[in-house]
Amino acid sequence: MGDMTNSDFYTKNQRNDSNHAGGFGCSLMELRSLMELRGTEAVVKIQEDYAGVEGLCQRLKTSPTEGLAGDAIDLDKRKEVFGQNLIPPKKPKTFLQLVWEALQDVTLIILEIAAMISLGLSFYQPPGEGSESCGTANAGAEDEGEAEAGWIEGAAILLSVVCVVLVTAFNDWSKEKQFRGLQSRIEQEQKFQVVRGGQVIQLPVSDIVVGDIAQIKYGDLLPADGVLIQGNDLKIDESSLTGESDHVRKSADKDPMLLSGTHVMEGSGRMVVMAVGVNSQTGIIFTLLGAGGEEEEKKEKKVKKQDGAAAMEMQPLKSAEGGETDEKEKKKANVSKKEKSVLQGKLTKLAVQIGKAGLVMSAITVIILVLYFAIDNFVLQKRPWLPECTPVYIQYFVKFFIIGVTVLVVAVPEGLPLAVTISLAYSVKKMMKDNNLVRHLDACETMGNATAICSDKTGTLTTNRMTAVECFVADVHYKEIPDPSSIPAKTLETLVNAISLNSAYTTKILPADKDGGLPKQVGNKTECGLLGLVLDLKRDYQTVRNQIPEEKLYKVYTFNSVRKSMSTVIKLPDGNFRMYSKGASEIILKKCSFILNEVGESRAFRPRDRDEMVKKVIEPMACSGLRTICVAYRDFSGDPEPNWDDENNILTELTAICVVGIEDPVRPEVPDAILKCQRAGITVRMVTGDNINTARAIAIKCGIIHPGEDFLCIDGKEFNRRIRNEKGEVEQERIDKVWPKLRVLARSSPTDKHTLVKGIIDSTLVDQRQVVAVTGDGTNDGPALKKADVGFAMGIAGTDVAKEASDIILTDDNFSSIVKAVMWGRNVYDSISKFLQFQLTVNVVAVIVAFTGACITQDSPLKAVQMLWVNLIMDTFASLALATEPPTESLLMRKPYGRNKPLISSTMTKNILGHGVYQLIIIFTLLFVGEQIFDIDSGRNAPLHSPPSEHYTIIFNTFVMMQLFNEINARKIHGERNVFEGIFRNPIFCSIVLGTFAIQIVIVQFGGKPFSCSPLDLEKWMWCVFLGLGELVWGQVISTIPNSKLRFLRGAGRLTQKDEMTAEEEMNEDQEEIDHAERELRRGQILWFRGLNRIQTQIRVVNAFRSSLYEGLEKPESRTSIHNFMTHPEFRIEDSTPHIPLIDDTDIDDEAARKNSSQPTSPNKNNNAIDSGINLTTDTSKSAASSSPGSPLHSLETSL
Repeated sequence: MGDMTNSDFYTKNQRNDSNHAGGFGCSLMELRSLMELRGTEAVVKIQEDYAGVEGLCQRLKTSPTEGLAGDAIDLDKRKEVFGQNLIPPKKPKTFLQLVWEALQDVTLIILEIAAMISLGLSFYQPPGEGSESCGTANAGAEDEGEAEAGWIEGAAILLSVVCVVLVTAFNDWSKEKQFRGLQSRIEQEQKFQVVRGGQVIQLPVSDIVVGDIAQIKYGDLLPADGVLIQGNDLKIDESSLTGESDHVRKSADKDPMLLSGTHVMEGSGRMVVMAVGVNSQTGIIFTLLGAGGEEEEKKEKKVKKQDGAAAMEMQPLKSAEGGETDEKEKKKANVSKKEKSVLQGKLTKLAVQIGKAGLVMSAITVIILVLYFAIDNFVLQKRPWLPECTPVYIQYFVKFFIIGVTVLVVAVPEGLPLAVTISLAYSVKKMMKDNNLVRHLDACETMGNATAICSDKTGTLTTNRMTAVECFVADVHYKEIPDPSSIPAKTLETLVNAISLNSAYTTKILPADKDGGLPKQVGNKTECGLLGLVLDLKRDYQTVRNQIPEEKLYKVYTFNSVRKSMSTVIKLPDGNFRMYSKGASEIILKKCSFILNEVGESRAFRPRDRDEMVKKVIEPMACSGLRTICVAYRDFSGDPEPNWDDENNILTELTAICVVGIEDPVRPEVPDAILKCQRAGITVRMVTGDNINTARAIAIKCGIIHPGEDFLCIDGKEFNRRIRNEKGEVEQERIDKVWPKLRVLARSSPTDKHTLVKGIIDSTLVDQRQVVAVTGDGTNDGPALKKADVGFAMGIAGTDVAKEASDIILTDDNFSSIVKAVMWGRNVYDSISKFLQFQLTVNVVAVIVAFTGACITQDSPLKAVQMLWVNLIMDTFASLALATEPPTESLLMRKPYGRNKPLISSTMTKNILGHGVYQLIIIFTLLFVGEQIFDIDSGRNAPLHSPPSEHYTIIFNTFVMMQLFNEINARKIHGERNVFEGIFRNPIFCSIVLGTFAIQIVIVQFGGKPFSCSPLDLEKWMWCVFLGLGELVWGQVISTIPNSKLRFLRGAGRLTQKDEMTAEEEMNEDQEEIDHAERELRRGQILWFRGLNRIQTQIRVVNAFRSSLYEGLEKPESRTSIHNFMTHPEFRIEDSTPHIPLIDDTDIDDEAARKNSSQPTSPNKNNNAIDSGINLTTDTSKSAASSSPGSPLHSLETSL
C-alpha cells in the first residue's frame, strides 16, 4: 500500500523531502511509513532509527512533558510541512447540478416532450388549411386570426416546467446548505486535550499538528496517528481499521502505535502526534476512497440507463423517496442496521399508490379523448382521413396527450417527500435552539412516536456537579464535612494522598469563571467531588501530585464497568509499594480486611463489621440519594515484587480509610419534564450504575416512581436472574414479565442496558411495538444507543464513542431537552398529516374534474398550464406553509401514535372526502350551468386555438380560491373548531397564502393566452372569493358530523392503501376493475421493489465506499474530520455485502406479509435481518388487530 499511495497522491509533498522537511528531523514520508508498522516491529524501528520516543520528540522539536510552545509561526510551519488535521470535504453539488437532477423527474420529461411537439406543430402550416374537408378540426380557428397563438400553450408549459424545476432545485440547495451548517457545527463541537507549553488545553480537533502531545483517556476517539509516550492499562478498539473486534493492549514498550479513528476503551496515557489529516492511516484510506468515487459514479449512471424502461412505473416511488432517501442511501452500510423510518415507509407506500391510480386515470383520459374524437369524426360523420389534414389531427392528439399528462402531474404527489424534508430540516434547525443537535434526520420524527425513555441518572436527571456532603472516617459518621483537626493526622495524610494520586491527573477543580460562582469541575465528576473533599479538608491535591508526577505512577488499574473501581500503585522511597483504591463502596468493602480506627491504627474488619457498616452507614447515605465511594489502600513489600497482572490477589486484603457520600442534586426542571412525559404516554425508566437505594431515592425525587405504586426497582443481578433461563440465555417471555413494571434498574452493566432496550423493542406484549429512546454518555453505552430507536448522547459529559453511536446530541445534557425533542417529533408527524390532508383533497378533485371534463366536453376545464400552477401551489408552497407550523404544548397531551397507526386518520378521511364533495359540486355546477348563472358565453366544446373564455377562467379561479381557503382548514387535523388559532405565530404560512393570492390575481388579470385566462370584473372576482370562503364554513359543518356516524370511514383510516382506494373508487364506480388492477400492480410492485432494491443496494454499497459530505447528514461526522471516519465497523466490505439479499428479502417479505400476514422466514440468519424483517412484518400483520373498529382504543382515537 505504501508505494502505491506514495506515487499517486503525495507527489505534492515530495518537494519537502529533499531538505528534510523545513528543519524538522524527519520528513513527512518517513513518519508515514513509520506509522504503517505495528507492534514490536515499530518498537525496534523507533529504537534503532530515532533512539526511542524521546529521540522522536527531539527531532519533531517537542517536549514529551511540556508539549509544543504553541507560538503561531511554529504551528503554521508544522501545518505547511506535515499537513492539517482535516480531510477536504467533497465539493457540494452546484445549483446547476441540482437543476439537472430536478429535471430527471419522469413526468416533467414527458411534459417537455409533449410541449415540444405542440410547439413544432403550431409552427407548421398545413397546405390543406382552408379546405372544409378536415371537418370540425379547425372550424373557428381562422375567424379570430388566433392560429398564430398556437405556440403559446407549448411555451407556457415549458415555462412552468422551468419554474417547478427551479423551485425544486432551490429547495434542495437550501437543504444542503443547512446540512452543511449542521455539519460544521458538529465538527466544531469536537475538542481534544493537548499539552502546550506545559498547560493542558482543549483544542478543536482540526487544530492539532504533528508534534503535539495529546492526552488520551477512556472514551476518546483518537484524532490523529501517534506514538504512545506513556500509558496506563490502555486498551484500544481498532475494529474500525482492522475489523478485529478484540481490544488491543497498547504500551510504550510493546505496541506504541495509536491510529486515528480508533476508540480508547480503557485506560489513559499521552501520545506524540505523528501524522494528521490525509497522511494519517485513516486519511490514506479516505483518499483512496475519494479517488474511487468517480469510477463509481460512472457505474451508477449505467445502472440508471438500463432501468429507463422501468422508470415510468418507478416514478411515484422515486418521487416519494427521492428527496429523502437519496440522503438515506448515503447512510453508508448503516442503512441495513436501522430500518427505514416509520413515516417514510408509510409515505412511500402512499405515494406509490396515488401515483399508480393517477397513471391509470390519465391513461383512461387519453384513450377516451382519442376514441371520442375518432368515432365522432370518422364514423359518425364518415369523413375520410385526408393526408393534408394529418397535421391538424396530430395537433388534436397532442392536445389530448398533454391533458392526460397534466392529470398525471396533478395526481403524483411529488410534494410529499418535499414536505417531509422541509418539515424535518426546519425542525432540526429549530431544535438546535432547544439544545438538540440532530445527527440523523429521521431520529427527529421517530422521537414523536417514542413510548419509552430509558435514561441515565448521572448528568441527565441530575446536575452532574458532585459534592461530598457526608463521610465516615476514623470510626465516626460525619453528617457534614468534618473539621480537619478532628481526624487523626496519619489518617488524613493517607486519605489526601489516596484521593490525589488515585484519580486521573486530568481531573481538576478550577476557580469559578465569575466571582461568587461555583468552582469549575473539569474531568471525571465523581473524582471532582472527592478532590473537593480534599480542598474542604484544607489540603491541596496539586502539591501531592507535583511530588509524584503522572509518569512516576508505577501501575494504574483504570476504572471500567467490570471492575467498578480504580487503583494506583506507587513505589515508596524504601523500595516497597503502596496501592490506593477507590470505588463503589459495596465492592471495595468486600475486599477490605482492615479499617483505620479513631486513632489512625488499622484494625481487623470482619464480614460481620461490614454488614453493620452497610446497615448503619451506607444504606442511610444511599437512601438520602447519595452515591457512596469507599477509599482504601494496601502496602506490598518490594521484594519479591508482586505479580501485578494477577488482579484478584492484588485487590484483596485492603485497608479501608473512609466512605464518602457524594451528592448529585436533581436538576430543578427534571420533575416537571418527567411529568410531561408521563402525561404524553411515555414511560420513563432510570437505568444507572448506582447503588439501588441511591437510585430509588433519586427516582422518587424526579417523580419516576411515586411511593405506594406497584413498580419494580431492581438491580442488575436480580434483573439477570429473572430474565435468564437455567442455561443463562436471555428469554424474551421472561423479559416480558419484567419490563412493563420496571422503573429503576440499578447497578446495571452496559450489557444489561442493551438487553433491556432490545427486550422492550422486541416485545410483542402490547399492540403497538414499543419505540424506545435511550440516553447515554459513557463508551459502554454505545451498543444500547445503537440498538435504540433514538439514541441521545450527552454533549458535555458524553464521550466521543457515545456521540458517534447516537442520533441526537443533547448539547446541555438536560433531560428536559428530550421532552422538547418529543414535541418536535410529534409536530413533524402532524405537519405531514396536515399537508397530506390538503394535498389529497386537491388531488382527488383535480383528477376527477380533468377526467370527467375531458370525457364529457372533450377538453379539460383546467388547462395544462393552470394544472401546473395548481400543482405548484399544492406541492411546493403548501408543503412550505404547512410543514413549518411551530409546535404547541398541546402536542404533549395525547398518547403517542403507534408504528402502525395509519397516516390518514378517520377525521382526516372525513375532511378529505367532505371538502372533495364540496369542491366537485361547485366546479361541476360552474362547468355545466355557469354560463346561465353569470350570463356569459359558454366555454364548452371550443375549437382548437380559440381564445380563452371567461367561463373557464371563473372555474379555474374558483378552484384556486377554494384551495387557498382549504389550506387554512388543513392547519388542524384533529377536528378542532378554530382553524385560525395561532396562525400569526407562523409568518411563513401567512406570507405564502397572501403571496399565492396576489400571484393568482396577476395570472387571471394579465395571464391571457398562456394561462388560458381572460380578465374578470370585480363582481365575478367577488363570487370566486365567496365560493372559496364557503370552504371555511363547510369545514365547520364537516367537523360537526361525528365520526361515529360515518361507519365506512373506520375501515378507510386503517391501511393507507385501502384509504387511497376509497378516494379513487369514488371516481371509478367500477370497483371491480380497480381491484384486479390493484392485484396486478401488487405483483408488479413486488417485482420491481426487487429491482429497485437491487439498484439501491448497489448504490448503497458503492456509497459505503465513497466519502461524501452532504450526502451524509446521516452520519455527518464520518465525513470531513478524519477523526470520525471509520468509527463504524460497517465500513468494512465484509459487512456490507451480506446485506444484499437481506434488503431484498425484508422488503418482499413485507409485501408478502401484507398479503397473508404470516411471519416471513428470513433465510438470512444474520441478526439484523431477523430484527428488521420481523419488526416490519409483525407490525403489518397486527395492524388489523390494533385498530380494529370495535376496540375501545380505536374509537377513542377517532373521537378525539
